[in-house]
Amino acid sequence: MKLQQTPWFDRKDAGSTEWQFTLRLLESALRANHEDELLQNQLPDVASELQAQWVGLVRKTPQWELSAQFGHINLTELPFNDLDNALDGGVALFIAPPDGDEYWPLIGVPFTQPDLAGELLLFSGRDLRPEQVGSALMLGWGLGSAIAAVRRYQTSQRRSERLEAILKIASQLSHERETVPLLELIANEATRLLEADRASIFIWDKDHRQVIACPALGVEGGTLRLSDSAGIVGEVIQTGKSIQVDEAYRDARFDKKVDVESGYKTENLLCVPLLNGDGERIGAFEVINKLAGAFTAEDEESLTQLGIQAATALQSTQDREQLVRTQKQLTEQVTEGVRIVGESPAITALKDTIERLAATELPVLILGESGTGKEVVSQSLHYHGPRRDHPFVAVNCAALAETLLESELFGHEKGAFTDAHEARQGKFELAEGGTLFLDEIGDMTLGGQAKLLRVLEQKVITRVGGSQTIPINVRVVAATNANLSEAVRTKKFREDLYYRLGVVTLDLPPLRDRPEDVILLAEYFLSQFSVQAGRKRLKIAADARRRLQAHSWPGNIRELRNLMERVAFLAPGEKVEVSDLAFILSPDRSSMGQEEDPSDGTLADATKHFQQRFIRGAVKRVQGNMSEAARMLGLHRSNLYRKMRQLEMGEAEDAAD
Repeated sequence: MKLQQTPWFDRKDAGSTEWQFTLRLLESALRANHEDELLQNQLPDVASELQAQWVGLVRKTPQWELSAQFGHINLTELPFNDLDNALDGGVALFIAPPDGDEYWPLIGVPFTQPDLAGELLLFSGRDLRPEQVGSALMLGWGLGSAIAAVRRYQTSQRRSERLEAILKIASQLSHERETVPLLELIANEATRLLEADRASIFIWDKDHRQVIACPALGVEGGTLRLSDSAGIVGEVIQTGKSIQVDEAYRDARFDKKVDVESGYKTENLLCVPLLNGDGERIGAFEVINKLAGAFTAEDEESLTQLGIQAATALQSTQDREQLVRTQKQLTEQVTEGVRIVGESPAITALKDTIERLAATELPVLILGESGTGKEVVSQSLHYHGPRRDHPFVAVNCAALAETLLESELFGHEKGAFTDAHEARQGKFELAEGGTLFLDEIGDMTLGGQAKLLRVLEQKVITRVGGSQTIPINVRVVAATNANLSEAVRTKKFREDLYYRLGVVTLDLPPLRDRPEDVILLAEYFLSQFSVQAGRKRLKIAADARRRLQAHSWPGNIRELRNLMERVAFLAPGEKVEVSDLAFILSPDRSSMGQEEDPSDGTLADATKHFQQRFIRGAVKRVQGNMSEAARMLGLHRSNLYRKMRQLEMGEAEDAAD
């Protein structure tokens, strides 16, 4: 049997025409994209089916209003009381005009679909009869079903479009790196998506029991702090439930203070809780003044969905800002801690050179005895240059066997060798964008030197056990206490690597050659370690100062630093006395001068030579101050000159002049 063969399509059946027309209405609903399109096409046919001159749709919201119509009606006003009865009773009514009245009869049909509650279908015509009410009910059911289907389609379409728009907005939000611009972007997108006039994000400051509105348009500074329990926003944050207000000034929960401060008039609003990824309330999201009509359930759903994306983006941005702040603070702390202390000519010149080199990308080779501060100089080059916000990675080449060197510097893939249980980045990758400090480069094996040279020239590395080349962007600073020139001459260090590393060479003076910096360094270290020891800053007594300057410091700055650390924790008084240094410092050969003892000659010659060196060393320690040198040697100044003349020291005549 075909559909057309059913009793519904039998023209002898009194209701068949209405059934056939109802089916056509439902079919037309499948083709219509909008309710207006459906009504424009079908209302003429609906009127024709009942042979009415006019058909219309009315709704009560809360006043009766005409939403759509077709044809001509001779009524000046609809009988609203009768329409109320039809709507309240849920029954169709035939409304006859009073006797002698020229108005046409009306038939009012309530829709049975829940989506059309509060709406009626009206017919008006000169020949309408009470027996047509049944047909009108059938037409109303068919038209109502068609309208409900189109409305649901439109709702789904709008929801789909809004979700698509929210996804696009989420993509935009992910590109914003700072909180305030992000909040402004979210507010602008919310007003566009929900067709509202304004929007604000309220961040919950639980510790201070406040909410911070941003952006707060019309408020000085663009931000506003409110109590987290005040007004509609406070209730949303406290309860976690959305609130929609159609007439703000009639709602007792609405706080007019913001309007008063900003000069803005709030008509209606929608406020939803702002939840983070764990479902915890972190604030509220509010849109104000719908451009047309009132906010809807669809608006609430869209604002909630947008709020989820906004909260995620906000959390990511705040986490990133916290990381940036932490990194900046750590960098500043490290930079402050990396200080080259001293006022000697050699150190002053070194500081100037570092300041110029820090801004360049030139490789630097730092030479100097052990303990002279080579790593501090390399850190100064890093933290005072453009790479300061990137890693500084130090590698002690002397501590690496040749078999481990390649893995340590370049990394390895999983399974590259017996203990390679997982892939690992090397020091070059870890230092990406920053500086790699290769300490004791002179102790690197020839095989390791060849591999390092290749990386420095090609700017790429390959992990052990891997085949993929990895580009690197690293500044290399090397250091050694060895005589590299001699190592190159004896073929223990590659000449090409030497020149590749030593584009700029910094030669650090030993501490014995800068006696004027000893006290400055001692006080600097003592100040730091006194804080660590939890005591007041220790001062250095005058005789202790002289003792420090008289020492030759074979361990250079490292030795002085270690001494001050021990003194800060162990010195019993508030001053550093000579007695506090006695058990640590003792005269040694280097304090007497730089020359070696003669291997030949008489004992008298050796004694004379020793005394000359001893006196010269003392004078040098006190920067030529003869009175101070005499005190250090336990002599009067005149006796010191006499002794120097006896020893045939030309300095005595120069000092006397």
